[in-house]
Amino acid sequence: MSTIAHNLQVVTEAINVAAREARRAPNEVQLLAVSKTFPAQAVFEAVLAGQRAFGENYVQEGVDKIHELARMRGCTPLEWHFIGPIQSNKTRLIAENFDWVHTIEREKIAQRLSEQRPQGLHPMQVCIQVNTSGEASKSGVLPAGAAALARTVTALPRLVLRGLMSIPEPQDDFDQQCAAFRVLRELSDQLRAEGLALDTLSMGMSADMRAAIHEGATIVRVGSAIFGARDYNKG
Repeated sequence: MSTIAHNLQVVTEAINVAAREARRAPNEVQLLAVSKTFPAQAVFEAVLAGQRAFGENYVQEGVDKIHELARMRGCTPLEWHFIGPIQSNKTRLIAENFDWVHTIEREKIAQRLSEQRPQGLHPMQVCIQVNTSGEASKSGVLPAGAAALARTVTALPRLVLRGLMSIPEPQDDFDQQCAAFRVLRELSDQLRAEGLALDTLSMGMSADMRAAIHEGATIVRVGSAIFGARDYNKG
């Protein structure tokens, strides 16, 4: 068994354990394997181990990888999620190549994705990124502005608003991690009470996914625990 296949087993079991601890069904939580900076061959190893959903942070790297994987013999259709910051001049590439976007934080980006999504593709599944911790260095709409942006996104063609995403300030303490994720869950509950059909909470990474699952995460974004340490100096 390859290291990646073994790591996927370990992460999947950790998700299952966390879900059971939270009195949730394990199949309520989807594992998104974050493959940024890793080559297509590493993704293919994960595919051979049964993984189908992958997250990319960098547009051109992600698009290149999507096309390379599509050419590999024996590679089944995959689900690609864009989870990085979005620049206006990159929206067309995202709209044409990805299935999901987790990081909508302003109306202009949502409008461009809607306009540029090809008619021949299924509607793009999207999440609004919320800056729950109020950090100036973090992307995302502030919680107070989430409802207005959500209503705008819901009205756009070729997009389907699925839910909310956040990257809270790192915490070592489990209770503090839970408190940070609870902000997003409670905001999601509020928006659903206002009539928005949301079913997705994209939150939690390698170091804090147990707390995220405890607070209702439906997608956890895990990279290093699957693929290993990243080398950002490559290329």
